[in-house]
Amino acid sequence: MVESILTSIEFEISLLLFISLAGYLIASRFNQSAVVGAIVLGLIAGPSFLGLIHYEGFVEGMARFGVIVLLFVIGLEFKLKDVFNARYGLIALMGVILPWIGGFLVARMFGYELASAVFIGTALTATSTAITANVLKEMGKLQTETAKAIIGAAVIDDILALVALALTEQYALAGGAISLGAISFTLIKALAFVIAGSILGTKILGSFVTKIDNSRTARKYPEITFIFAMMIAFLYAMFAEVIGLSAIVGSFIAGVSLGGIQLRNTLSYKEGAEYLHIIFASIFFVSLGILVEIKTLSFILILFLIVLTAIAVITKVVGCYLPARVLGFSHEDSAVIGFGMSPRGEMATVIALIGLGAGLISQGVFTVIVLMSLITTIITPMTLKKWLAKSKGGRGGYLELRRRY
Repeated sequence: MVESILTSIEFEISLLLFISLAGYLIASRFNQSAVVGAIVLGLIAGPSFLGLIHYEGFVEGMARFGVIVLLFVIGLEFKLKDVFNARYGLIALMGVILPWIGGFLVARMFGYELASAVFIGTALTATSTAITANVLKEMGKLQTETAKAIIGAAVIDDILALVALALTEQYALAGGAISLGAISFTLIKALAFVIAGSILGTKILGSFVTKIDNSRTARKYPEITFIFAMMIAFLYAMFAEVIGLSAIVGSFIAGVSLGGIQLRNTLSYKEGAEYLHIIFASIFFVSLGILVEIKTLSFILILFLIVLTAIAVITKVVGCYLPARVLGFSHEDSAVIGFGMSPRGEMATVIALIGLGAGLISQGVFTVIVLMSLITTIITPMTLKKWLAKSKGGRGGYLELRRRY
C-alpha cells in the first residue's frame, strides 16, 4: 500500500513541487542563490541518496517546460540591441574554443578514445544562460553592462555549441568524415531563426499585442495579453526545436521581442510570467540534482571529474576574461563575465544525454559530465553573489526581489 502511494504520479508531482519551492526558501534563508538550494534538494531526493524521484517521464517534461519559461522571463528584461552586440561574439568564440581544447586534451590524457574525447570537449563548450541569468535577476543586476555582455555572449555561445555538437556527431558517427556543408547549414539556419524571429516578434507580433491591449475584449478579459504572450513563447520554442535548435533559444528570442511593450488596459504579462517562473523554473533546477547518480562513480572517474571540472572552469574564465579585457571591461567585470559563463547547467546535460544515447560515451562518463555541470552550476551563483553584493544597487535575494509584486 505504502509503496503504491510512493510511486503514484500524484505523490511524485506533490513531492517535486514541494522540494522545488522549498529549495528557494532554504537558499534565501542562508543568503544563497535559489539555484543552489533547489539543486541540492534535488540531489538528496534523487537516485544518489533517497531515490524518491527519478529524471524520467513527467519529471523530465516538467524540467524542460521550466527552462523554457525561465528563458522567456529572462528575455523580457532585454532589448535586442543589448543582446545581439557584435562585440560579445568574440567573448563567446573564445569561450567555446578554449574549453573544447581543454576537455579534449583531458579526456585523451585519461585514455578515452578519440570520438569520446571529441564529445567530452564539446560538452565543455556549453554555457547555461539560465543559471547565470537567474542569479543576475536575483541580484537586480540584469541591466548592467556586464550582465548584458554575459547574456549576449551566452546566447551566441549556445548557437556555437550547437554547431560544435553537429560537427562532433558528424565526426564520430561518420568515421571521421566531416561535411562542411552540413555544419554551414546548421549555422545559417540558427542565425536565420534568430534574425527572423526577432524581426517577426518586434515588428508584427509586438504590434498585435498592442492592438489586443487596446481592444474591447482586453477590457473584459485583462489576462488575454498574458495568454497570447505565453503562446508566442511556446510557438518560438516549438519552431526552434523543429529546425534543430534548443527550445530555450526560441523562448529567449520571444521574450526579447516582447520585452519593450507597454500595456495600458490589461494585466502585465511580465508579472504573470514571473509567477509562473517561480514554480516551474525551480523544478528545472531541482531536476539537475535529480540527474546525478553518484553511485556509478569509481576512483578513476572521481579523479577524472576533479580534473575535468577544474579545466572546465579555468578555460571558460580565461577564454572569456581575455577578450572582455580587450573590449575594455575592467579586471573585476572581466572576471565576473568569465565566471558568469562557467556554469554548464542544462546545455551540458543535454549534450551528455545525446552522447549517451548515441553510444559515444559510457554511463560513467555521462555521470561525470552531469556532476561537472552540477558543480559549475553551484559554484558560479555563490561566486557571483559574493562579487555582485559588493556593488551598489545589489539586492539581498530572490524573496526581496519578489516583494515589488
